[in-house]
Amino acid sequence: MPTSASPTRKLAAIGAVVALVVAVIAIAVAVGKAVEGGRDEGGTAAPGTAASAQSQEDPAQQKLYDDFARRTSRRVAGDPLAVGKPDAPVVLVEYADYQCSFCGRFTRETQPALIKKFVDAGTLRIEFRNFPVFGADSERAARASWAAGRQGRFWQLHDQLYAKTRKGDALAEDKLVDLARASGVPDIEKFRADLKSPAADQALKKDQDEGYQLGVQSTPSFLINGRPVAGAQPTGVFEQAITQAAAAAKGGHGTAGAGK
Repeated sequence: MPTSASPTRKLAAIGAVVALVVAVIAIAVAVGKAVEGGRDEGGTAAPGTAASAQSQEDPAQQKLYDDFARRTSRRVAGDPLAVGKPDAPVVLVEYADYQCSFCGRFTRETQPALIKKFVDAGTLRIEFRNFPVFGADSERAARASWAAGRQGRFWQLHDQLYAKTRKGDALAEDKLVDLARASGVPDIEKFRADLKSPAADQALKKDQDEGYQLGVQSTPSFLINGRPVAGAQPTGVFEQAITQAAAAAKGGHGTAGAGK
């Protein structure tokens, strides 16, 4: 089952409900069906569905996606929570929780393929957003990943956290310190201090607020040049969406946020 945000946080997203309804409809068209059952079965959506749906979109729908892209694609050079060129034509934004098993599936099974095929070619940039929905343990892990990023080891710790499903006590501070060491974080005392710093809280809040303002309610959730994709879909679904977004960007459509 997908992870869900708290009722209090959902109230904060009321202003985005109308846009979210449109986005949910777009998701249903793009991937062919709701993803909750599909994820429980390992995902069965056909990659070709997204392509056929995209060719039928009207300008108003594309305008919505462009608005999402403007609001979410940061394209900051040197961002430790991103991989890929800041001016890549396609940006994939991921909202994820470190206790989310489907987020781990995406990291282990899909992200490496996307990096090899699209990031290394300069077509795609991936930007990670900490979006903890499982409470204090998830929030601690999120702050830890940010702290590792302060020493250039975000992706190494990120991959360690998702190497297997970790919950509860497995994300206690001492366990996170052990994972940081294994990830090559050089200054562990700095890591501990950064993990518990106000700056970590601010960074986490920034990512959470962005997601809630968009109406994100479950993890993993993705935007590909502003186009919503929900859940750990099969790799082919992401490849199809990225290919279509790159073609649209080349044609002068769907490029909102490029070069910011």
